[in-house]
Amino acid sequence: MNIEKIISELTLEEKASLCSGRSVWNTVEVDRLGIKSIMMTDGPHGLRRQPEGDEQTGMFVSVPSTCFPPASLSACSFDRELLHEMGEALGEECVAENVRILLGPGANIKRSPLCGRNFEYFSEDPYLAGEMAAAHIQGVQSKGVGTSLKHFAANSQETRRFCSDSRMDERTLNEIYLPAFKKAVTDAQPATIMCSYNLLNGEYVSQNHYLLTETLRDKWGFEGVVVSDWGAVFERVKSLAAGLELEMPGSCDDNDKKIVDAVRAGLLSEDVLDLAVRRLLTLLERIGGDGTTVVFDKEKHNELAKKIAAESMVLLKNNGILPLKQDADIVFIGDFAQSPRYQGAGSSQVNPIKMTSALEAAGNYNNVRFCKGYDTGNCEQAETLLEAEAVAAARDADVCVLFVGLTPEYESEGFDREHMRLPGGHNSLIEAVAAVNPNVVVVLHNGSPVEMPWADKTAAILEAYLGGQAGGDAVVDILFGKQNPCGKLAESFPKKLSDNPSFLYYFGERDVTEYREGIFVGYRYYDTKDMDVLFPFGHGLSYTTFGYSNLVLSASSIKDTDTLTVTVDVTNTGSVPGKEIVQLYVGAAYKDSWVIRAEKELKGFQKVLLQPGETKTVTFALDKSAFAYYNTGLHDWHVMTGPYRIQIGRSSRDIALTAQVDVVSTVPIRFKADVNTTFGDILRLEGGKEFIEELWERFPQFVQPPEDSEPGTIEYMSYKSQFEMVPRSVLAFDTSGMTLDQFQQMLDEKINK
Repeated sequence: MNIEKIISELTLEEKASLCSGRSVWNTVEVDRLGIKSIMMTDGPHGLRRQPEGDEQTGMFVSVPSTCFPPASLSACSFDRELLHEMGEALGEECVAENVRILLGPGANIKRSPLCGRNFEYFSEDPYLAGEMAAAHIQGVQSKGVGTSLKHFAANSQETRRFCSDSRMDERTLNEIYLPAFKKAVTDAQPATIMCSYNLLNGEYVSQNHYLLTETLRDKWGFEGVVVSDWGAVFERVKSLAAGLELEMPGSCDDNDKKIVDAVRAGLLSEDVLDLAVRRLLTLLERIGGDGTTVVFDKEKHNELAKKIAAESMVLLKNNGILPLKQDADIVFIGDFAQSPRYQGAGSSQVNPIKMTSALEAAGNYNNVRFCKGYDTGNCEQAETLLEAEAVAAARDADVCVLFVGLTPEYESEGFDREHMRLPGGHNSLIEAVAAVNPNVVVVLHNGSPVEMPWADKTAAILEAYLGGQAGGDAVVDILFGKQNPCGKLAESFPKKLSDNPSFLYYFGERDVTEYREGIFVGYRYYDTKDMDVLFPFGHGLSYTTFGYSNLVLSASSIKDTDTLTVTVDVTNTGSVPGKEIVQLYVGAAYKDSWVIRAEKELKGFQKVLLQPGETKTVTFALDKSAFAYYNTGLHDWHVMTGPYRIQIGRSSRDIALTAQVDVVSTVPIRFKADVNTTFGDILRLEGGKEFIEELWERFPQFVQPPEDSEPGTIEYMSYKSQFEMVPRSVLAFDTSGMTLDQFQQMLDEKINK
């Protein structure tokens, strides 16, 4: 394709038309110049391709495709290779259906458990979300089709999602809500990025030049096309100028005409339009395909869906009752055992090729019987008869496995949850069964955290999340020990909703949502505050145990331009094979009033398979990004000189080993001291110590360092308190006659040189 020649031959109207969708899922073609239309479809955990001619029938009609586990579960695998493998399978199915762009994955941060779309997003942690998104994209695009990383950016709620204004400071945006997108762009170069509906700090994202051009392209080097979420464009000409090339699903030619009129009126440079067309044609050349399709192996993809689910489900609690014994009398209780909730509700709904429930998967075990317990269509209140039948069955059983969770009425695209509770009938059922049988195993089907007032009354809890079409097989394999659970939570489970840091601000006031918790999202808040949680970020049990030893750093001191190598030995100290997810956290070992930092941040993870007694060495490489914070004065990342803790853990709360490294910044921050700078801040500047010592000699009102005085004494407090003073306040009591200008001159000569 000779792109420049085509651009020169396109009419102005044709150029504008290429910037809008032809239909709900297809781009515009220009036959006379060989520009073909391509199809895109919803994802991200499966294809929701609507049959030809049925584009207006809604989101509940689509051709069958493999329903893989949604991101809320697959992220718990902490397994880049597994996400890449899933992406490859999705890419194969795209080619089979002649789909050229899969709309996903979603890399938004889970700010609150209430977000109705959390099941589509990976994590509360930007590092984990970025790693998972990049692997997913690389897998899909390895098959020659494109992805659409979404929803860019700062889109963490469904309430008023078309008009909500996400208000946050520059540091919060860059430390929490942008890094996952940046990682996916720099590592995987998604073919497209989908902008979100919301505003960011007063400007619609669809026309936000700072996000779409300055950040996405100029800073990160994005090479693809920015596409709108469906109906997200507010002012088409302004959005095109900001860097949004493709409006979907199109707007009946109205916006095309606005683009043409703006160019002819001199309000929009045709060069801007040409650049958008050039990017669109480059995209078509990159992922357009040759029209051939393939037949994918449906059974192979189903087995992969089962593998992903089994490798991701999280064993939250186990008193030893799991794995289940095959000679025990076991009763499965709960409608979800036979009719599971296996995916989220909304635009990501997939019509699965096949479906296996846990009850069906347990058919090979003769010791399992079933009791419905509740009706999924009406589970807010306990159903007396069904609950009574379940209690009667529980009295006679050795073990009761309860399948409970959230129905689509509780969490879905388009609205947020109102609370973190399970349906009332589910909670009532668990309490009733636990009252007559202590051997209760709870299997949860949900897209985001729930409160568990009954947690201490159960013997085991398996977080199955939304397992996809083969989730039932995965659950049964874990329950009976055929699969050793190895998932870890990609989000924290607070004890109650009000513990969440966004609780007071989440829904916002009308159209404004202020992110007042700042960088303290998820475990960054809970761990820094040392608050009890139900289950911490990174938590997950196994049927074996793991020991950590021999934590070694490649250096005790580095510059921020160096790379620190960290190695640690991990041993399977149990009796069965298992996989452990080794997590590396970094935290500042100093307290600094200039920069507020979280207690620790995830900066590395690796999943390792170990046979009983086997030891493997896990290696991490940490660069500047592991120690940096976003400095709003520099508008860039910066490392403070000081000691940092390198922590190896089983979760953010279960830290096995800790070491320390001193990091020296190579980018000094110029700070000009003046008469309103505290003496404490002056002391920490270059030459500050000598300056303060000179003041002790020249100004008798200064308190000399106390000799042998203890904290709490008058002498010690007087000495410490003077460092909270500023020169202006000291000179007010000075009798030497020095003026503020003279003191500033002294600062300039000694400090600000």
